[in-house]
Amino acid sequence: MPQRGEGRILVVDDERSMREFLEIMLQKDGYAVRCAASGVEALEILKHEKFDLLITDIRMKPVDGLEVLRQCKQLSPATVVVIISAYASTETAVAAMREGAYDYLPKPFKIDEMRRVIENALKTRGREPPPQARQGPLYFGCMIGESPAMKKIYELIERVSATTSNVLITGESGTGKELVAKAIHRQSPRADKPFVAVNCAGVPESLMESELFGYRKGAFTGAATDRKGLVEAAQGGTLFLDEIGDLSPSLQVKLLRVVQEKTIRMVGDTADIPVDVRIISATNCDLEQMVIDRKFREDLYFRLNVIHLRVPPLRERREDIPLLADYFLAKFSKAFGKDIQKISSYAMDILRNYDFPGNVRELENIIERGVALESSSIILPESLTIAAYRKKRQDEHETLRPVLPPEGMDLPKFLADLEKSFLMQALERSGGSKQKAAQLLGLTFRSFRYRLLKHGLTSEDEEDDPGFRNPSRPM
Repeated sequence: MPQRGEGRILVVDDERSMREFLEIMLQKDGYAVRCAASGVEALEILKHEKFDLLITDIRMKPVDGLEVLRQCKQLSPATVVVIISAYASTETAVAAMREGAYDYLPKPFKIDEMRRVIENALKTRGREPPPQARQGPLYFGCMIGESPAMKKIYELIERVSATTSNVLITGESGTGKELVAKAIHRQSPRADKPFVAVNCAGVPESLMESELFGYRKGAFTGAATDRKGLVEAAQGGTLFLDEIGDLSPSLQVKLLRVVQEKTIRMVGDTADIPVDVRIISATNCDLEQMVIDRKFREDLYFRLNVIHLRVPPLRERREDIPLLADYFLAKFSKAFGKDIQKISSYAMDILRNYDFPGNVRELENIIERGVALESSSIILPESLTIAAYRKKRQDEHETLRPVLPPEGMDLPKFLADLEKSFLMQALERSGGSKQKAAQLLGLTFRSFRYRLLKHGLTSEDEEDDPGFRNPSRPM
């Protein structure tokens, strides 16, 4: 399996600066690189040489990148192709994917993004499986994840399940606290008994008591018959109280009785009913702070919090994002009757770098919308409705975007001055060491020396004498 620095790469772009940039970057990473200035030149090279990876621009004349892609797949089917373009529309990108491209990156791209795509492309060379066939995800009940944080949760679930102690699960909204509760129940000796979930925030306070404990006929207007409550419905099994922090003070007192006495009293009754239930509670609130603020009973808190499990937010286990995204992709592709094969690497990078305030639930919704709206066989960045991420990228773009003066400008001079400024800053920061300065700018030593000569920052005599250091130059 190729690693960084292994493999032959052909770069095709009619823009000289882009060819040189990619050549320097890839050679620095250890790859063997060949460049072509046109589609015609690229096809001629491909007839005589084999490459592991082809990176090609789309908008070229007379032979464009799509035709280079088609010919490459005929001449060397095992070569992986990555498309780059400043003008690629969604339709163009989809067409490239259908012709067999591995991925596409819109210009301007970040160096880290390009490196990641190249590494992933070379790893999958000649054997890329569909996401549905991946063998990576580690499943535990209904949970998916193989990060250290999730493996720790799995271990805790297995240890907790064997006990009869009450459990408090904390975590942000959307992290999967109910899934953890279900996993504990299914691993426990109570697995063949009911699992009853109650959302303490979803039932009005006036109805919550009768929902939890049931009522006798005639207890209030409309109570035409006796009715069991949810606590009794969980007899012998597990009662899951979600959003426990929203329980009213009066109901906290009644729940404490259930925990301590193992009995309930139906609304309109005077007799106690014994119950055997294990209580698992969950909250996204700081319950301990609520106890300090006297908004939650301290004695109930300690009764519920015998064993504490914290479910990590998705941003603390980013390595699970591709596993979850591929799972949801397969799930909704099947549900909607679509044949969407993959999420593009660029789109996946957006997901990896997003903080997901809504956690796994938000990721699921994003993929569901993407599958529902996508008309091609691949999820592209345009299909991801991540407003916060898009605004951040737009703000970054606006901040870095140079403004053209009303009177116009001398672009070659501006670029030359900019390059000279960076060369001088690099020399100053490196203490005059050209080798270190070149590394700071991502240049080879030879390329760095050439640029110094071009801008008059050194002389031929200085370059001939490596021990000579001009005292007027930055030290």
